[in-house]
Amino acid sequence: MFTKILIANRGEIACRVAATARKMGIRTVAVYSDADAHAKHVLACDEAVHIGPPSPKESYLLGARIIEAAKATGAQAVHPGYGFLSENEEFAQACADAGLVFIGPPSSAIKAMGLKAESKQLMEKAGVPLVPGYHGADQNPEMLKREAGRIGYPVLIKASAGGGGKGMRIVAKAEEFEASLASCQREAINSFGDDAVLIERYVTKPRHIEIQVFGDSQGDCVYLFERDCSVQRRHQKVLEEAPAPGMSEARRREMGEAAVAAAKAVGYVGAGTVEFIVEPTTDGDLRFFFMEMNTRLQVEHPVTEAITGLDLVEWQLRVAAGEPLPLKQHELRIHGHAIEARICAENPDANFLPATGRLEVYRTPAAAEFERSVGAQPGSANAAVRMDAGVREGDAISPYYDSMIAKLIVWGADRAQALARLDAALAQTHIVGLHTNVAFLRRVVASPSFANADLDTGLIERERAVLFDAPPLPLEVAAAGVVAHALAAERVLEGADPWSRRDGWRLHGAAVRRFDIESQGTHHAFTLERSRAGEQALVNGGQRWPFAAVARGGEVHDVSLSGRRWTLSVYATGERISVFAPEGSAVVDEFDPIAHAADGSGAEAGRLTAPMPGKVIAFLAQPGEKVTQGQPLAVMEAMKMEHTIAAPRDGTIEELLYAVGDQVSEGGELLRMAAVA
Repeated sequence: MFTKILIANRGEIACRVAATARKMGIRTVAVYSDADAHAKHVLACDEAVHIGPPSPKESYLLGARIIEAAKATGAQAVHPGYGFLSENEEFAQACADAGLVFIGPPSSAIKAMGLKAESKQLMEKAGVPLVPGYHGADQNPEMLKREAGRIGYPVLIKASAGGGGKGMRIVAKAEEFEASLASCQREAINSFGDDAVLIERYVTKPRHIEIQVFGDSQGDCVYLFERDCSVQRRHQKVLEEAPAPGMSEARRREMGEAAVAAAKAVGYVGAGTVEFIVEPTTDGDLRFFFMEMNTRLQVEHPVTEAITGLDLVEWQLRVAAGEPLPLKQHELRIHGHAIEARICAENPDANFLPATGRLEVYRTPAAAEFERSVGAQPGSANAAVRMDAGVREGDAISPYYDSMIAKLIVWGADRAQALARLDAALAQTHIVGLHTNVAFLRRVVASPSFANADLDTGLIERERAVLFDAPPLPLEVAAAGVVAHALAAERVLEGADPWSRRDGWRLHGAAVRRFDIESQGTHHAFTLERSRAGEQALVNGGQRWPFAAVARGGEVHDVSLSGRRWTLSVYATGERISVFAPEGSAVVDEFDPIAHAADGSGAEAGRLTAPMPGKVIAFLAQPGEKVTQGQPLAVMEAMKMEHTIAAPRDGTIEELLYAVGDQVSEGGELLRMAAVA
């Protein structure tokens, strides 16, 4: 077994690998960019080596620099995690050439499966079912469009070297093909350095089910059952679960054996995932087609660990060290049900726009950290709730890397118990300082489709009415949280003499105190009235709610409104106040009517500004050009994704304020427009 390994990654996966290595008595070396100098994964390892500026192209993607760090620190092996260099056959070979063990498959297997078109041709020879499509080498746009017409719309354009949902576009009709192809190729070049694509028939109600496989250097290979990853946005996974609902034992065995055959066809060693598109048949069964093989550990591997009680990183290390697989196929069993939720810095109500900022508050469920959760027996206390994260409170989410903050994994004896535990754990996840998808995840979990396991990749769009722009916590409850927090803070300042009392007592009449808040752009004036007898009421307009609040310590308050009790966690960061309850959450701002009245300038209507920090990829209109509201004007890249920005109104382009390739801060004005005369 190795005595020291280098982890060529960052964030939660680097922390995850370090935890298993520590358990096995293996020392670890971290690598870090300027942006990650004080990151959690750096402190999680025994040593750390600086490798460059924040941009991945100048740090985490520099294989030669990482190999130098491994050799300089005496590491015997390199664990690539996922993303970055994990599926780069040249890096895997460079490790081998340098005398380092690459903790993953041989470079030949990565190469065989890394290009989607070639891998599909390989699977076709092996007899694995394929979705009808074009996987050839001719990349002439006109020829690709003809192939799309032959296959029949809708079609899916996919980057041949892609993964992680990047470089994928659904095309509904021929008129949209050229623009979709160009966008897909731009994203593919930026993410993978290769703009080759393949085209497939788009299965209209597809499920995404993948099989976890593991091979060793002795030629043995097993499957560790399936994961359903159908709930997706922008072709990226949101929720993953194991086992897949509705999967019969016969179909599970058939898909597992097909996945093992695919792995053996390329001499696979280590952890890998064979992904299938699955569609229902008229008789209620499932028909599956090979989609791709990810030649690495997956983000969602914890749900497999939860239902098997195994540590897949430990398996990776043992196999990479030349040991045989720890278990045979007949020894593997499924226990219970597990679900993973990806907690991301993004705004679901703004088309999942990535968010950046500081984690002013980062509170998680009373969960076992993965150091104790991994390998825990299903059903044990440590297996119930697990949080995998590479951040701490106070850390910043930057525009340089993926938007994922953490992964929340729950286990239950059955799916119903897992769902209940997931909702409760999400309710206890409090993040303040930037937009996140936590509230959205709760809505997905509670949606009829997900709750009833009516799964396919169109679930989010199908449930749009209940998932987006959902009302937050009732406004009066949010206001009650603001009041309770203010009163509790003032009581801390009270002295022993009656003149410092801050409870609103008056010698004559009732005490009235005003609280002005702004919610979703609207000003609301609440008043707290207190009678001489000590009775309190919260008042807004013509509504009145009897009110009482008791501080439970810290940010937690027991609040009563009209006889209904709420437990609220309230966090104030500057003028912004975030209120969390088991039933939901809300964010409001303190409103100063005097200051607001004095600010008569306001923002210029229709300004085209950057909604997030990022890089300008393209301008789609030039100075002097007339444009209409909703017309795409610019393309930006942030957090490894492309984002198209549309005209806020009709007008004429006056001036482009940035050049293609420039970095733009959030709120930066991209171009100037003149109103239509």
